[in-house]
Amino acid sequence: MLAYITDQNLPIEGLELPPPMHGIKTLTGSVAALKRKRRSDADDADLIERLKIGDEEALQVIFNRYAAKLYNVAQRILGDVADAEEVIQDVFWTAFRKAKSFRGTAQFSTWLYRLTVNAALGKIRRSKKNKEVGYEEYLPKFQQDGHHKMRPVVDWSNTLDEKYANRELQQLLKQALERLKPMDKSVVVLSDMEGMSDKEIAVTLGLTVSAVKTRLHRARLFLRGNLAVHLGHSAA
Repeated sequence: MLAYITDQNLPIEGLELPPPMHGIKTLTGSVAALKRKRRSDADDADLIERLKIGDEEALQVIFNRYAAKLYNVAQRILGDVADAEEVIQDVFWTAFRKAKSFRGTAQFSTWLYRLTVNAALGKIRRSKKNKEVGYEEYLPKFQQDGHHKMRPVVDWSNTLDEKYANRELQQLLKQALERLKPMDKSVVVLSDMEGMSDKEIAVTLGLTVSAVKTRLHRARLFLRGNLAVHLGHSAA
């Protein structure tokens, strides 16, 4: 995610793809990945049916398969280990109780991600501990002719290693993430940390694809501006 934020020459929607690898290796890898996905989906379908009739062993298998991924999402959204652990317990208990409500219109993993994000956002609303701030201070500001109101954006990304160790940069990013609006933070976590596509995020969060793109764009600009200010540069 750091590359999205620190390199002004990169498109905001993501990094440029690397040159294609040797065709045979790429094709073979793609086919193998597709086969693994199909096997996983088939396994999930069997587990879901068992879950719907109250099979606790099926719940344990599902927990072992997805708990680590879902915990990472919850922890990144909440920023607290204890809260994330509580959310994950609630998610799997909810999945067990409401398995019959799963209709199969989306992948089972997507349903679990949705339960996790909703539980995390609910916990933030109830706790009232969110540290979100207004975005405007950290977003680029433009004149009517499209030019920056402030001096041109400085490419400070090349000096990052000179000023900060990677751990310090990660801490700065974590602090900036905590200042995002909860839904925007969820979009960033699912996109830049979990590698979901805009469409997958839209299904998971109940948003339109265009809303996901807009939230992701503004959130990345905010994070970049936040880092810039911390490093002594103008957010604009």
